[in-house]
Order: sequence, then structure tokens, then C-alpha cells
Amino acid sequence: MAAISPNSGLRVQRPPTGHVSAMKMSASTMSDSDVQIVATRLLAYCIAQNWAGYDPYDALNSPLFRLFPFLNHKVPRLVLTQALRRSPVNFRGLLGVPKTQNPKGVALFLAALLKTPQLGTAQLISSLRDTLLALRAPGTPYWCWGYNFPWQTRTLVVPVGTPNLVTSVFVGQSLLDLYDRSADQDCASIAESTANYILKELYWTEGRDCAGVGYPLPSMRHQIHNANFLGSAFLARVYGLTGEVRYLDGALRLARYSASRQRADGSWVYGEETTQQWVDNFHTGFNLCALHQIDQLLATDEFEAHIRHGFDFYRDHFFREDGAPRYYHNKTYPIDIHCVAQSIITLLTLPELRPDNSVVARTVFEWSRKHMWNERGFFSYRVLRGCTIHIPYMRWSQAWMLLALSTLLQQSEHRDAIEKFQRLSEPAISEEPTR
Repeated sequence: MAAISPNSGLRVQRPPTGHVSAMKMSASTMSDSDVQIVATRLLAYCIAQNWAGYDPYDALNSPLFRLFPFLNHKVPRLVLTQALRRSPVNFRGLLGVPKTQNPKGVALFLAALLKTPQLGTAQLISSLRDTLLALRAPGTPYWCWGYNFPWQTRTLVVPVGTPNLVTSVFVGQSLLDLYDRSADQDCASIAESTANYILKELYWTEGRDCAGVGYPLPSMRHQIHNANFLGSAFLARVYGLTGEVRYLDGALRLARYSASRQRADGSWVYGEETTQQWVDNFHTGFNLCALHQIDQLLATDEFEAHIRHGFDFYRDHFFREDGAPRYYHNKTYPIDIHCVAQSIITLLTLPELRPDNSVVARTVFEWSRKHMWNERGFFSYRVLRGCTIHIPYMRWSQAWMLLALSTLLQQSEHRDAIEKFQRLSEPAISEEPTR
């Protein structure tokens, strides 16, 4: 492995050890069988739907924009997208919005089943792999993926299927998970193609210290930190697979730039534009998990101080005492199922940083089961101050929660294996009295 340069320019001070969160959380009463039951029912629901469903941002899939061209402009597109995303009532059926498969959602399902073999059969995993390959973005020499709907940003519309970094990284990571399990060389080759897409189409640099990835379109030069970290972690993983230094160089430049933009309190804003100055739960979780993966893959502690400082901020600002995850660092509502899922994943990914992470993760799940689990077999979208939005979004809600539950089950398996090893390793107690 190529050496990691010590000249990283890191200046984040390591927080004091032994820092204790002010959150007071009771011990979880949830059993592993409770998680297994919910995960099994959730999986059955998703299979019955053929992994297809609605998405918070899929309003522009409505045929109204084709039937009435005067609606197909920025303001109507924004208005309808935001109206459907915020509405507690799902009007998509009335508007002709179809249920579709989302490549990122399918990738999350695949990653979840690979974590917990007791949930998914080999046939099911193979089917998800084939589905991902069929959903590849057309018209490009690289293996890359986009969303199954067009979406309107503040400035432009992103056409349906247009490949982007975030979707491509999640698909690539899931295919590498499958490669790790099955040694499927096609998965490794596809992932390397995705890494080349990132480096050749999205990656850009400016000066010695600045690097980024074009998101959501290759031409865009905004600094979005979770995109940088996610891209960096994936490039680092492909570097470990291939040994090609160009992947390592890109990974480190991306990670070092966005790590340097960590604020004094340990947080990261979403991006560097003036319209991107919010701090939220699940993007912070993305950042922390990606940095942890980078350190693990490259066998370095270069980003350890950033992770510790960021995780202290994360624990201290994103959880209520009852386990409900806050959406923003300074505001609780909406309580979003995506934040629930990423909170569980983040807490279990970094168990060494606080001894009660597992308890907190299970308490988060207990809260979501009580307030967001629907007995029809899915998780609701959001809890607001006055109501709950029960729409069963597939990518945003079900895919992420199945991955979170699989992470909980995987942790339980590891814990049981360790306890069994410890029992077997204990020296036998002699029945002969000590002389």
C-alpha cells in the first residue's frame, strides 16, 4: 500500500477523552428477536412491491407535465415537488405518478441483505444485482446511475436517469460488498468503471488544497461535503482493490479538503454556498461513516481527530432524551425516518467513541417502532408537530430502514460470536480442591 502523506495540514484539536453526552437514555428493552421480526416483515413488504415505490421528490414523474406543457417550467415544477414532499396526504396516484425502482434504493436493499444472510436468499441477492445492472444510466461508457425521476433544483432541472455521484457511489459500494462475499469479478470491474466515472467526469481541483466533485451534475462546482466524503471513501475502496495510486490521490484530496472545512464546534454545513449553510443529521452521519471507512481502508488515523470531534457534536445535538433523532442540530422537527436509519448506522459504525452507542441505537429503533412503524409492514416518512406522514416511500424510508435493521442484526451476531469465543476461551475450572 502506498504511504499516506503525513503533511495533511490538519489543525483540528482532539477533544478531551471521556467526554460524556448530556443525553439521559434508559437501557433498551428491545430484544434481537424484535429487530428480526420487524426486519422480516419489512423485507416481505418490499419484495411484494418488487422494490418499487414512491419517492419524496418524484413529482415530476407525473404525466401532467407532458400533457400540459405550460406547466413544465421552473416554478410549477418546484411548487408541485415541494407540495407533494410536504403533504401528509399522498396525491401521487391522482396525479399519475407511477411506482418505480430507484437504483440507490435497490443498492441499499442489496447491502442490507449482504449484511444479514438470514434475511435474504442467494437468489434474492442475485436478482437485486441483476436489477442494478439493468438500471444503469444509458449513453455513457462508464457504469454509473441516476435517480428514477427528474428533479428541479433551485437553478435547473436534472433529467430523469442522469447519472450522479451519490447514486453511483451507493450502487458501487453495494456491488463491492457482493464482490467481497462472492468474488464476483464482474462486480469488481463495474465498481472500477464507476471510480473512473468519478475521476474523469466529476472530479475537479482548484489550487493546491481545493478538490471537489460535480454534484448533482458534472458541470456544477459547488462544494458539498457529504458528496466529497462519499466519493472519497469509494475511491479509497477501489484503490484497495486495484492498487492504482490515482484513486488514492483523488480520495485523499477530496477528504482532506472537506475535513479542513469542519467548523470549530465539530460540525459540517451541507455545502459552502450561502444557500447550503444548514447542519443536518443524516448528512453528518454520511460524513462520519465515510471518514471512518477511509481511515479503515487506508490504515491511517489521519482523520481520527475529525471523526471524534464531529461525533461529539453529533451525539450532543441530534438526539432527544427519548431517542427521537433531530433533523437539524438546532431544531427537532421534522423527525424523519432517514435520520432514524442513519442514526442507527452511524452509532453502530463508531462503537469505540462512546460506550453507550449500542444502547442509544436500540433506543432510536424502539422510538421509531413505537411512532413510525406501520402494522401493514412499512415505516412512515415523517413525524411532524401535529401529525405523522404515513406515506411508505421506498428509497427514502424502507431501503434505509432495512439497512439500519440489518446493521443492528449484524452487531448482535458479532456480539454473540465474541461472547461465545470468550466462553470457550475461559480456562476450565478444576474440580480438584486447591492445595
